[in-house]
Amino acid sequence: MTGALLAQYREMLRIRRFEERCAELYSAERIRGFVHLYIGEEAVAVGVIGQLVQDDAMVTTYRDHGHALARGMDMAAVMSEMFGRVEGVSRGRGGSMHLFSAEHRFYGGNGIVGGGLPLAVGLGLADHLQGRERVTACFFGEGAMAEGEFHESINLAALWQLPVLFVCENNLYAMGTALARSESETDLALKAAAYEVPAWSCDGMDVEAVSHAAQRAVALVRDSGGPVFLEARTYRFRAHSMYDPDRYRDKAEIELWRTRDPLRIAADRLLDRGEATDEDLRDIDTEVTEEVDASVAAAEAAAWEDVDHLTRFVMSEGVPT
Repeated sequence: MTGALLAQYREMLRIRRFEERCAELYSAERIRGFVHLYIGEEAVAVGVIGQLVQDDAMVTTYRDHGHALARGMDMAAVMSEMFGRVEGVSRGRGGSMHLFSAEHRFYGGNGIVGGGLPLAVGLGLADHLQGRERVTACFFGEGAMAEGEFHESINLAALWQLPVLFVCENNLYAMGTALARSESETDLALKAAAYEVPAWSCDGMDVEAVSHAAQRAVALVRDSGGPVFLEARTYRFRAHSMYDPDRYRDKAEIELWRTRDPLRIAADRLLDRGEATDEDLRDIDTEVTEEVDASVAAAEAAAWEDVDHLTRFVMSEGVPT
């Protein structure tokens, strides 16, 4: 068992099994707060992040579990954050929407739609001013393109030629609003190109297609020092969040997209090429499930923050406490 696709399949499966377990734990009230699942979109995170190097930066949205795992953040630490435990990546204070790791140059997990875009431009500006050959990858949904932050951010990145890769994860629904009901121009790459930024789209359900498109995009950002826009056309199989009854999508549409499950596409391709057997794929599933089980056990054994420390990192009346 060798090859890039097999490794990508494993990473996508890690995300899928992690999130399926999170859904179960949320339903059992062992995880609280808001939870937005990435199920169906795994090929985007794995395909793009695989083209980045350790020194590159990332900014993402509240649908961030997949990005964190694909970036190499420890699964047990991510799960501990879901449980609100101090061993979590944000000491249990951020939860599902605010994963963070300075070690991995992973700057959120941002709860505001479009909120990560100006942060990414700021990171790109810092690298530009310091002469550092880095890329900042900013992930956001198509709903963020209706926000002022998108227009301000991509315009500034283009004007100042900042090394930012704008990755639009177009899953067709901004919460419950279909793309065609919020955007007069639904070709999002064309819309981004209006800012004189190189822009193109890719099949966000095919991890190899995403990888090829992202490889080209990352290389162009590094070579030119300026921004690039990549639209990954994808689909979330679950509702917007665990609170969402998902009554705005036709069930037949969901089932149609499920026939293009990125895991199934990758698995079929591996089998067809002879790069893996059914037994190989079952073994990977077993290993991944064991990793998820271990992450849950670690999270449940992790500590709550001491009550005496709850005012740490909190500003009150302008004075750090």
